[in-house]
Amino acid sequence: MRRILVMNGPNLNLLGVREPGIYGDVSLETINARLEREARALDAQIEFYQSNHEGDLVDCLHAHMGRVDGVILNAGAYTHTSVALRDAIAATKLDVVEVHLSNVHAREEFRHHSYLSPVCKGVICGFGWKSYLLALQGLLLDGRC
Repeated sequence: MRRILVMNGPNLNLLGVREPGIYGDVSLETINARLEREARALDAQIEFYQSNHEGDLVDCLHAHMGRVDGVILNAGAYTHTSVALRDAIAATKLDVVEVHLSNVHAREEFRHHSYLSPVCKGVICGFGWKSYLLALQGLLLDGRC
């Protein structure tokens, strides 16, 4: 059975109440439940992790090296600032899909650059909570994971 890790960075624990006009009104718990159902339907196991701390996210990637078949990562603001996360993705050689709820390219200029994208398998943004679903399907249905 394939195993997928879903990682969420800073402030994503506030989904559903944080700027719903940008991030939607669906909570992280609801997103996780929807992903759990889809993973079962695709014969996969899924694990969830959220932290507001950069080093914890790096440690989580290290801990899952060789233990999961793919990672869905919404690093939040760390996408635009963290060389440490970029290096952890590259070092672990995990198949990581970068996800964002909003279309970061239609937002503030500083959100247009990702340190993570060059070392990720793919990037999905702008589809709200379904960005996670598309990432999960991409990892599991492409035949490589």
